[in-house]
Amino acid sequence: MNDNVRLTAWVRGRVQGVGFRWFTRANALRIGGIAGFASNLSDGRVQVVAEGSRAQCEELLDWLREGDTPGRVDGVTEIWDTPRGGYDSFEIR
Repeated sequence: MNDNVRLTAWVRGRVQGVGFRWFTRANALRIGGIAGFASNLSDGRVQVVAEGSRAQCEELLDWLREGDTPGRVDGVTEIWDTPRGGYDSFEIR
């Protein structure tokens, strides 16, 4: 049974130019087993796509919402989906 999921999260707040993507990648690597990316969007949000087990992705989402993140997170919107693959690791885009 494959319990892997795809989490796509959009993080609002002061999250660009503060190292947010770097810290997101560091946390994904710390949790382990997560592949995907974090990228800045033109509207000031950061988009995070993570594929891995549900528990690992939920841990990353919890960190995005309430962890010791750089900058300031005003809110996180997420959707859950089936993984599409194609990621070797977690990268910054």
